[in-house]
Order: sequence, then structure tokens, then C-alpha cells
Amino acid sequence: MSRPKPVVLTIMDGVGHNPDPKNNAVAMAHKPNLDRYWKTFPSTDIRTDGHFVGLPDGQFGNSEVGHLNIGSGRVIKMDITRIDDMVANGTLKDNPALQGAMAHGRSHQLHIMGLCSMGGVHAQLTHILGLVEMAKAQGVERVFLHCFTDGRDTPPTSGAGYLEQVQKRLDELGVGKIATVIGRYYAMDRDKRWERTEKAFNAIVLGEGRRAGDPVAALKQSYETKDSDGKYLTDEFVDPIVIVDESGEPVGRIRDEDAVIFANFRADRARQITLALTSPDLERPSREKAPKNLHYVTMTEYDKSYTFPVVISKFLPEHVLGQVCEAEGWRNLRTAETEKYPHVTYFFNGGIEKAFRGEEREMVASPKVATYDLQPEMSAAGVCDVVVKAIEKGDFDLIIVNFANGDMVGHTGVIPAAVKAVETVDACLGRIEEALKPKDFSWLITADHGNADLMVDPNTGEPHTYHTTFPVPFILASNWAGQLRTDGSLRDIAPTILGLLGVDLPAEMSGRDLRILE
Repeated sequence: MSRPKPVVLTIMDGVGHNPDPKNNAVAMAHKPNLDRYWKTFPSTDIRTDGHFVGLPDGQFGNSEVGHLNIGSGRVIKMDITRIDDMVANGTLKDNPALQGAMAHGRSHQLHIMGLCSMGGVHAQLTHILGLVEMAKAQGVERVFLHCFTDGRDTPPTSGAGYLEQVQKRLDELGVGKIATVIGRYYAMDRDKRWERTEKAFNAIVLGEGRRAGDPVAALKQSYETKDSDGKYLTDEFVDPIVIVDESGEPVGRIRDEDAVIFANFRADRARQITLALTSPDLERPSREKAPKNLHYVTMTEYDKSYTFPVVISKFLPEHVLGQVCEAEGWRNLRTAETEKYPHVTYFFNGGIEKAFRGEEREMVASPKVATYDLQPEMSAAGVCDVVVKAIEKGDFDLIIVNFANGDMVGHTGVIPAAVKAVETVDACLGRIEEALKPKDFSWLITADHGNADLMVDPNTGEPHTYHTTFPVPFILASNWAGQLRTDGSLRDIAPTILGLLGVDLPAEMSGRDLRILE
């Protein structure tokens, strides 16, 4: 069999297609390459939100969901939807892992940790409140909440409103206290910046941090406080707050033998704080400070090496794109910088960590800066170098690349930086185009979700730091000059790739080739 014409898939993370140019860094950017491709080659918009990607209707997509749908070629019912269903139909209370935590909490203390927002990317506030309601029903008296504030997948100062909701529900139930309030910057770091994790750990375990009696008032006070760079401490960056009682003592530190439920369903930003609390081999934070013999439960499987009880088991889709490449004997390359490397590997492969045969991976280190508005170029040039070199060598049948800039810089809410981020990606597209010109490739250009396409909340006037529900562009740059479907979503990308490579779709793939071939 002759070798198929190779394919390059370029994912511009966070670059949505918002028709309104106002406060739209994608529209504001000087991007001659992307604009030209959109006009010159077959192009269309595809959906990345709600039921199109296995999320609740109205929920914006994210990088985990996006890459999982792209790589599997089908709609995957996401963990948030599965847990939503359990809350709605009343089966959450019957879950064995949660029942075990509740039973342990009755004789010790029960701690519920998680991102307290309705962002729906890492956690959902309704799930956390559902756990408190379950604790009340099962007679758990000592219940403490460790509330991680969002401001990244939600408006920057929406956390106070969420905490008010939590406090109101706790008062209604007559059980539960907010014990700590911590910005996700510290509690949910995923880049091995252990000094951040340690600050969260010290608040949760040792009661170290800014002390306050009223969590909502303390959070609002944080909004009026500036850091060393002159930026206000909005939800994402809130320094750990420890809630104390009338005597000045922390109301709910995690102690030896306590039960802990981590309500985050997305794994990547849950691992470090989990290791800090549970791993006997981790030197930082110091082991002698860590609570012993915790009954620790997680909503999903954060890592296959963890042995904690899990609320919902992992769903592994069969015959994802990587498996098809393996079966066909195709060599494929996955490359991204650190921030998005798990997405083009683990998530793209349907939640499988190990590479398939023929799959090569190359990660470029992300810059070590506090926030990416300080370096909006990130490591895009290095990622582009990897792609250009791979194209020139000609060894791969499929190249998959993610440029993180639009998403990671979009999350900062800084418009000039987001504009620069999009322009950086556009320059990389130009370099890839030049490398492809003497070759015979098909080039797919798309995104996993929007972000930089809306930088100011139209309702509040605050920075818009979270994802959007706008569709994303899909461009097919090749010598094929037909029309593309207008009803597509992310699940259709893998079938399009397989169509270009001349292979029938696995039965499990429900997506369709985006090309109109009839």
C-alpha cells in the first residue's frame, strides 16, 4: 500500500470566532496569514460547547474536553454531565466511595475541597453543595469546606457571590463551615511550582494564612488588595485565608484520620495538592507536617497510580485516532509546550497516558513567569521549530500541534497581551506554511474552544478571563477545493483526518468528514 498524503493538524488553543470585533483580541490582532487562509481555503465554523462536546447545554468547552472530542472522533459524555445526572436523579447518595467517606466523617471530621464556582471546567458548585446535603442526610456533624476561588473560568470577582451562596446553603442545612478560602493559583497549580502548593497546604493543614472570621468579607477585602506588581488580588490569586472562630482558632484544619472529598472532577490541577496531602514520598511540603491516615476520596481518577476510592470510574473510548494510526502503521508526532502537552497526548488519546506505537512526543518548556501576559509569546517559537523540522524531515504521516497562547494569555484578561499572543500564533502559521510549500501535505487549522475572542465581560465591564461559547474556525489548506459542512463540531475532525488519509472510520466514531464529498 502506498503511503498516504501526510496531514498536519494545528490547534490554536483559545482562538474562537466571535463575529463582534469589540474587545476581541482575535479580531484586533494583525494576523495576515490566518485571515488569508480563511478567505483562500475551504473554511467553516465548528462547535465546541454544550451537548456538541458532551457538556451541559450552555457550558463552554475547555482544552480537556476539546482534545478528548477531537482525538476520539465522537461526543464523549463528560464527567461534569455524569455527576450532574447523579445529583439530579438522587444516585449520588448511593455511591460507595462517598458512603465510605461519610461513614468515616461521622466518627472524625469531613472535609470537602474544591473549586467553588459554576465555571464547570474543573468543578461545579452544585456538586459541592450536593455533597454537603448528603453529609447532612447521613448524620455527619463536623463538615468543613475548603473553597478554592476561580476567576479564571468565571469573572474575576464572582467568588464572593459564590461564597454567599455556599454560606446561605450551609445556614439552611444547619451543617458545615467554610474553613479556608484559597485562590486556585495556589491550590490548583499543575506546573510543579511547589511554593504555591505549599501555601495552600499550610492554610488547610496548619491554619497558616490571613485570618478572618467572615469568609465573604475577607474575600471582598482581598479584591481591594494589590500584589507586589500592583495587581488586585482577584479570585484566582487570593492569598490563603484561614477562617477562625471567636477564640481566634482555625475552625477546620485537616487532621490525622479525617475524611477528605476532593470535589474537582478534572485531574490535572488536582494532583499536586492531593500529593501534598497524601504522598509519603513527597518532600515538599514537609512530610512531618502532613496529616496521617486520611480517608481520601476523589470524584474521578486523578492518576492511575493513586489508590484512593473514586466516585466515578474513568471511561476510556475505544478506537481513538491514535489507535487507528497504530493499526495502520502510521508515524505521528504530538507537540506542544508544557501547558498543553497533556492535551495533545493524554487527552487526545482518550485518557490513555502511554503513547501508541508509532506515536512520538516532544514537549517544549513553557516560560516560568507568574502570568502569561508578561510573556505572551510563551514558547510558541520553540513549538513551531519542532513542527517545521518534522515537516522538513518528512518522517511523519500525521503531525498534531497545539499553540497555547490564545488560551493561556486570554485567561489573564489583558487585551494587549492577548493581541500579541494571537499575532505570535499567526507568525507561526506563516512559518508552517513556508515549510509545507515544497511538500504534499493537507493542513487542518482549528481551535479547541474560544477565549481570546472576548476579553471584556459585556455585562459587568470586568476583564473576561474565561472561555467563550462561540464556534471556532476550521480551515482545510490543501489542493482540495470543495465545500465544508456548516453543522460540524470537534468530533468531526478525526473523521476528516482519516478521510484525507484514505481510511474507513471505526464504528465507534460518530463524527463525520467535514468535507462535502457527494
